Amino acid sequence: MENNTIAESIKGDRSMTQGFVAQYAAEAALQVDGVVSLVPSFAVALKEKAGVVHDGKGIRVVFDETDDNTVSITCYPIVKFGKIIPEIAWLIQEKIKSDVERFTGLSVETVDVYVCGVQDTPDASDGSSASEKGDSEE
Repeated sequence: MENNTIAESIKGDRSMTQGFVAQYAAEAALQVDGVVSLVPSFAVALKEKAGVVHDGKGIRVVFDETDDNTVSITCYPIVKFGKIIPEIAWLIQEKIKSDVERFTGLSVETVDVYVCGVQDTPDASDGSSASEKGDSEE
């Protein structure tokens, strides 16, 4: 009986929670060193062109059909050139899972990361290019 009460209260807030969860996940992903930006889905891009503001673009949140307290999250980042993509993807997974669980109380079942591209961004702090950094690091 206790499980029904919890599921009903979360289920009642479900429409607000999906965007809320996506926003936390997007903020978490963007905090990872090496993530340049997130790529919005085609549907989000269309909504934005129509003037609809979408929280958490570049993130997809799906609630478990049998347990409304469990979510699966998909992230679509663009990674900075020179970073090791599998390491960045792992850091994104860990950061999203920990932040979403901590701030929402939901259980994150999976975090899938699909790197959509690599972008060469100049580092303003030292002025060196990515190729110069690669030669000096060992």
